[in-house]
Amino acid sequence: MFKIALLPGDGIGVEVTNSAVQVIKTAAKLYNVDVEFKECLIGGCSYEANGTPLTDETIKICYESDAVFLGAVGGYKWESLPHNLKPEAALLKLRKSLGLYTNIRPAKIYQPLVDSSSLKKEVLEGVDFVVFRELTGGIYFGEPRGFDDERGFNTMVYTKEEVERIARMAFKIARERNNKVTSVDKANVLEVSQFWRNIVHQVHKEFSDVELNDMYVDNCAMQIVRNPKQFDVILTSNLFGDILSDIAGMITGSLGMLPSASLGNKYALYEPVHGSAPDIAGQNKANPLAAISSVAMMFNFSFNMKQTSDVIEQAINKTLDNGYRTVDLMSEGCKLVSTTEMTEAVIKNFKEIFLKQD
Repeated sequence: MFKIALLPGDGIGVEVTNSAVQVIKTAAKLYNVDVEFKECLIGGCSYEANGTPLTDETIKICYESDAVFLGAVGGYKWESLPHNLKPEAALLKLRKSLGLYTNIRPAKIYQPLVDSSSLKKEVLEGVDFVVFRELTGGIYFGEPRGFDDERGFNTMVYTKEEVERIARMAFKIARERNNKVTSVDKANVLEVSQFWRNIVHQVHKEFSDVELNDMYVDNCAMQIVRNPKQFDVILTSNLFGDILSDIAGMITGSLGMLPSASLGNKYALYEPVHGSAPDIAGQNKANPLAAISSVAMMFNFSFNMKQTSDVIEQAINKTLDNGYRTVDLMSEGCKLVSTTEMTEAVIKNFKEIFLKQD
């Protein structure tokens, strides 16, 4: 029995979470496992109902779950709220509460989408890397912080333990991939980045079989769009990882294709990267593939069912190969489909691939 906490959130989060649930139920039935869902409010909808974007009860349910699936949070109507009440504050609090210090965001090109990006085909073909973003430290959590009429200030700080634990995880995953880690910092300007670099190199001594190179964050941003095939695992801090992983959206052609996993020592949370997209919410237009791919990561990392994860990814690729496209991916000669239709197509292909393998 796998217990999953569902946090659909705001905007299209509700729609893509529904798609994720359908895929989870299909996989559970085919692979003979039981799943139990508990749904909670988070973000703007939680603020409307409870006066806070994240309740203690929701955190408690997440503690009692084997995995957490999050849709998206945020929207125009809550932008003027104090920072501690904004929907995004719920994400920071949840990550901290669950100890989710590693955010993993894959950036790979599905062959049917090689022409969907603004980057050239020859640049994109064969691209497959992951961004390891430190998630519970750095400038997003550092103190002191604040602003007044004359100045604003934030503090970027890391401890040795915070850098060590994500570095070890990045090196371990690199061993399962192409054995290469690129550590990204701004050590030529920031003392905290020099500290980051020093600790990463210390940890590297435990993984001498893995290739390690350092890269400044501005150069890395350029290299991701110039020659993304050079990367395998990108290891970086909270702020830099936030920016670089969105740049990686250029690889897939749409943020609607980017899944993510946030892992700690005990808990794990999975979510699409795309945000709440309030302009298309409720219109059945949202791309559910990032959410479905996040489900694949859930089966891999939390449930130790890599075969199931692989079949989900194969089903996504086959669906795209068949020409199905949501509006964010639409191109000439393809079939425009809704959120619901894309989900149904993936499930159909999932079942077909499973039966052939079985």
